Amino acid sequence: MAVDRDHVLRSAAALLTRKSTATMDEVARAAGISRATLHRHFAGRDALVRALESLGIAECEAALDAARLDEGSATDAVRRLVREIEPAAGLLAFLVTENQLFEGEEQHAGWSRLDARIAALFRRGQHGGEFRIDLSPAWLTEALYGLVGAAAWAALDGRVAARDFQHMIVELLLGGALRREEP
Repeated sequence: MAVDRDHVLRSAAALLTRKSTATMDEVARAAGISRATLHRHFAGRDALVRALESLGIAECEAALDAARLDEGSATDAVRRLVREIEPAAGLLAFLVTENQLFEGEEQHAGWSRLDARIAALFRRGQHGGEFRIDLSPAWLTEALYGLVGAAAWAALDGRVAARDFQHMIVELLLGGALRREEP
């Protein structure tokens, strides 16, 4: 029987998003395969997490493309981005807290691409007078990641309504990022 790698990765992502300390046995059970089969595809947890990282980066890049970040106002582009990234939010929440991905010099180049594209959106909003200039684009990017992760966790845990995902993130991020005229 052929193993559907995408199914295994998505099952692992769903489990690890809820329980980051899950064992490889638990991951195998969640995917409906044996531990031996899981190990044939992923030599260990590090290999599995690296595969999840590649999946997460690909999904986030697809969300960035779908959000058309260069079109319209930066504010509208942020709204579109949050809407498009929502399906990958749980995976992103897991990945941004997975320390092994950000240690050493072998960081996946995809993270740099994501950071650069999102920071460019915030920079465009600053240059256009939409966003505050006292908050760096790098910080606004990190804040977006944090809010996406927090909203994913809170919705997954049932503490907030999943249907409010976009509203919660956009209103808090933009409410703090919008430039206000001095009275």
